[in-house]
Amino acid sequence: MNHADLAEKLFREGYNCSQAVLLAFSDVTGLDDDTAAKIASSFGGGLGRMREVCGAVSGAAMVLGLAKGYSDPKDFEAKKAHYKLIQDFAKRFKEKNGSIICRDLLSGVRTVENGAPEARTDGYYKKRPCPLLVRDAAQLLEEFL
Repeated sequence: MNHADLAEKLFREGYNCSQAVLLAFSDVTGLDDDTAAKIASSFGGGLGRMREVCGAVSGAAMVLGLAKGYSDPKDFEAKKAHYKLIQDFAKRFKEKNGSIICRDLLSGVRTVENGAPEARTDGYYKKRPCPLLVRDAAQLLEEFL
């Protein structure tokens, strides 16, 4: 199964968008599933369901950080190059989907108030583009890796 198929499958199993992308790339990151799921758990729904940056984009950024990131805080060139990589990824995702902001991507989708997660029903999947956004992020991530 390729990364995009796996990311969508994981999302449909109940993982949030960020978890689904990070978990799908465990062969790249070397993270075990429990660690990856915990690291990405806060980023679902646009950061704790606040509808900010799409969790699928955040998950992809985590993969890119683990695969191509920098660790020396004094290495300005590495930092600059990595930020450019993330900006390029975000630009490409936005070109395809119209935004990297969850609330924009879910424009017109009525959701439960108070930021509580919703039950994953057939209706849930029918009214939101999240499975496709997770797939798009994973496919695009393949190109960047």
